[in-house]
Amino acid sequence: MKAALFFHLLGAVVWVGGMFFAWMCLRPVAASMLEPPLRLQLWAGVFARFFPWVWAAVALILVSGLYMLYLVGERYAPLYAYVMTGAGVLMMLIYGHVYFGPYRRLRQAVARGDWPAGGAALGKIRVLVGANLLLGVFTVATATLGALL
Repeated sequence: MKAALFFHLLGAVVWVGGMFFAWMCLRPVAASMLEPPLRLQLWAGVFARFFPWVWAAVALILVSGLYMLYLVGERYAPLYAYVMTGAGVLMMLIYGHVYFGPYRRLRQAVARGDWPAGGAALGKIRVLVGANLLLGVFTVATATLGALL
């Protein structure tokens, strides 16, 4: 159980921490210092390096979370575990949409040098990552405070 919890938390730290850094630190600096062509190329490169880590984090979180629910027994799992599960699945669905939708369009636009299309795709990614970041913080709060409720 401790190993599963470690891998679960490791996945959450990588994913939610990466979103926090990208949204709160990198995004404002990139927007204020870089012209659209460079900014879009930067984001395409950052996502190309970050998203494989997110896929690994999603796998760790999903497998370890289901394993911990199995160990506890689904009838005996506390309500907050199901709230966490629901929020986590929603986050995974949003991430899948980002990856196969706006991120794909961003890569294509950058490859063509179509900066307006790239900017539109990046704008959608920004909104969805912001929503996922809020869901991630909610999930962390549920995980840590849920047992107290």
